Amino acid sequence: MSDVSKTVSGSMEETKERHRRYLRAINSPVRRGILRALKEGHATAEALVKATGLDGKTLGWHMKLLEYGYCVEARSTAEGEVYVLTREGEVVDFMDR
Repeated sequence: MSDVSKTVSGSMEETKERHRRYLRAINSPVRRGILRALKEGHATAEALVKATGLDGKTLGWHMKLLEYGYCVEARSTAEGEVYVLTREGEVVDFMDR
């Protein structure tokens, strides 16, 4: 995980766009549930389907929004593609309290 925020850019307009994407990503209880499921480490899509109870297609749609909003990253590993939280995705620790 990088210590550099992906939601900040060199220009104010780009930073605003990145913040808009980020806020859209975290503004869903379903997506926050996915972020919580990833809190313990990385997970495959199959593991996230089991953890969240979502069907694969719905999970895929939410994962695209989370990636687009800088909250998760997909990485290739020996066990296949896994999702990991980014620094921005860790905000789930401070939400819904």
